[in-house]
Amino acid sequence: MRSARIFFHGEFAGVLEEIEYGKRYSFRYSDGYSGAAISHTMPVEKREYRFDRFPPFFDGLLPEGVMLEGLLRQEKIDRNDLFGQLLAVGQELVGAVTVEEVL
Repeated sequence: MRSARIFFHGEFAGVLEEIEYGKRYSFRYSDGYSGAAISHTMPVEKREYRFDRFPPFFDGLLPEGVMLEGLLRQEKIDRNDLFGQLLAVGQELVGAVTVEEVL
């Protein structure tokens, strides 16, 4: 299982986990987080979200086209490893979200 710490405007918001490669994921807001939702589709009030595929919000943060092809070649990441792609670009995302791998 892989995990990533999710930050919103530099504040630790929660943890994204890959429970089963390519099939099951969860995102849980940190108990101490009181900021805005990282996505309108994931309000803070619910606290925990489960997905049977890579979460659409995080999928939307991934590179596409030429940028994706470059990332896959440079980092030697499998095209289907969306979690790995997110970890690889997590510090360089456009917008308010950043991602750090939990080691």
